[in-house]
Amino acid sequence: MNAQSLRTFVTVVRLGSFSGAAAHLGYTQSAISQQIAALESDLGAVLLHRRPVRPTEAGERLLEHAGPILLRMDAARGELARLTGGPVGRRLTVGGSAPALQHGVAGALARVRRRDPRVEVSVRVLGRAEVAAAVAEGAVDLGLVDGVAAPTNPLRLPADLPVVATAVAEEPLAVVLPADHPLGVRPALDLADLADARWVDAPEAAAPLADLRAAVGWDAFPAGPRYDGPDAGTLLDLVAAEHGLALLPAAVAADRADVAAVPLRAPRLVHRTEALHGRLPSPVATAFLDALEEGGLSRRRAPR
Repeated sequence: MNAQSLRTFVTVVRLGSFSGAAAHLGYTQSAISQQIAALESDLGAVLLHRRPVRPTEAGERLLEHAGPILLRMDAARGELARLTGGPVGRRLTVGGSAPALQHGVAGALARVRRRDPRVEVSVRVLGRAEVAAAVAEGAVDLGLVDGVAAPTNPLRLPADLPVVATAVAEEPLAVVLPADHPLGVRPALDLADLADARWVDAPEAAAPLADLRAAVGWDAFPAGPRYDGPDAGTLLDLVAAEHGLALLPAAVAADRADVAAVPLRAPRLVHRTEALHGRLPSPVATAFLDALEEGGLSRRRAPR
């Protein structure tokens, strides 16, 4: 079982098509079929139903292993490239979830460029689940990710990735409701009291409902409409229009008259932002981390 055949298998499953995988990977359809056949022969199992294209039970089991295997291989390639002085030069690519990129990134980048105007800067918006993998693979020099955690606790990241986390910020959370909601006048709210309320499911812009359910320990919080974008303003519009509640950093809703932001009292949770980089960060990534620290936004943490 080689990495290319495994990557081809994952691509065929993801696209549900041999021809689609061929176009995506730059092979002929015949070459894709040969790679899948060789993989099935090597493993002694049929991995794919052909019409329609979907994984067999054996294919489903292989798929569970394939993602972590390929990610670790990409992470090893990226780390070795940094170790051997790969083509990093004066390029700095910062990638992160949209809320995390708001925490001092512009100021830190400005400080880096003042010291070396030749640094070429790129900023990429990624999904929260993509940031750690992008850092491990070397697709970005430094990542910024946010999420909900207990005070001073690190965010939950994939345990098998060679990344180092640096705390950037912790902010108080608030339950955001329509301005005329009866609970909007409360001094504080407990999540447990809102277990039956409808929530906007906005995993990229607010605390994901899965995190809220994990915080209270049971399957609560019925979902209203799903919003897949990262823009907090659009999410606040949905809350104001009574589509559901949201849990956000208190400062996000401070200037909106059409919503009420009530501090979260229990459980004790904060909105946490972390910077992620490889165990061997490039010089420009190190300079960016230093610039974040100079802005009073971070402190170094141990590798995970």
